[in-house]
Amino acid sequence: MFEQIKEFINPSKNPDLTQAHEFQRQHLPTLWLLGKTGAGKSSFIQAVTGLSSVEVGNGFEPCTMTAQAYEFPQDKPVMRFLDTRGLGEADYNPAQDLKEIGESGNAIVVVMKADEPEQSAVLKALKQIKKNKQIKHLLLIHSAVLLSEVNERARQVAFNENQVYEVWGKDLQSVSVDFEQDDGRVYNYDLLLSELTNILPVINLLVEDKEHATVESENFDKMQNEVLWYAGSASASDLIPGVGLVSVPAIQAKMLHGLANQYGVEWNKRTFSELIGTLGSGFALQYSVKLGARQLIKLIPVYGQTVGAVTAAAMSFGTTYGLGRTACYYFYHKSKGEAVSDQAMQELYKNSLKKGKAASGYEKN
Repeated sequence: MFEQIKEFINPSKNPDLTQAHEFQRQHLPTLWLLGKTGAGKSSFIQAVTGLSSVEVGNGFEPCTMTAQAYEFPQDKPVMRFLDTRGLGEADYNPAQDLKEIGESGNAIVVVMKADEPEQSAVLKALKQIKKNKQIKHLLLIHSAVLLSEVNERARQVAFNENQVYEVWGKDLQSVSVDFEQDDGRVYNYDLLLSELTNILPVINLLVEDKEHATVESENFDKMQNEVLWYAGSASASDLIPGVGLVSVPAIQAKMLHGLANQYGVEWNKRTFSELIGTLGSGFALQYSVKLGARQLIKLIPVYGQTVGAVTAAAMSFGTTYGLGRTACYYFYHKSKGEAVSDQAMQELYKNSLKKGKAASGYEKN
């Protein structure tokens, strides 16, 4: 157990984390998009990611015969959009797409233009997917709703929602949006993000309100995606039997080393000790004990490989995000020659740990 702490604090160590990062990429939280051409799927991705149509259009890569994937952010992805392109084909078979979405398939997002009642291809695909019972959530997005008058809009939305309900059942949520407002904003944007966060919690951290009270928190925005990427890698690696005890502290050490460099702070044992010291005298010991306990629980037959692994993954995501957030706060002030309050650091870690666990998505499973 304490050997893992030695590796954690030694910045000269450079373990091979290829397996952990590859496993994470294969199991990225995924939104599976279904909808006719022109329904607004690309506009939906733009709204979530904040990217331009050109950036989104150039980012898709084929992943099956009938679907393309878009990973975000592309250099160190935290989530994936899977866009089905074969819905108009009479012999569309979702088997390959179901395999691609795999264990990471968090939800289907169905995009329907409000004034287009002919949705037979989408409904047929949903019927086939429903039989598989692999997807847990469905969000129906009614797009381009502002093109219709209020009364007509209500009728259109109700009609399309009823079509989906007859196929999918009661376990669906819906939201009416418009991606093409004259002022460039998305109609019902806050409601859209609220519904998305319910089915894919990490979105809450990716697109949370960017109004900042301090320069430090604004600066953290530039680092957050990287912290989330490391958190995802640590979390995913804790699902691999026998790997988490070594991989989680190694990934976190790599993250801290990289963040220190970006803030222009020299990363060494003294810097590590100062950082961990602000989190409390017993933090390192508690970290070690809890990490070891999570790995032991995973050895329990059946329970360990299900509930135990999921619990460990959520905690690894949370601790990694918490460490990353507090490290950025610490490095920012250290680079300015400013002291930090232990109380502020401990409160920040506690809150960030909680946010990270919630964003992992495993707590809902």
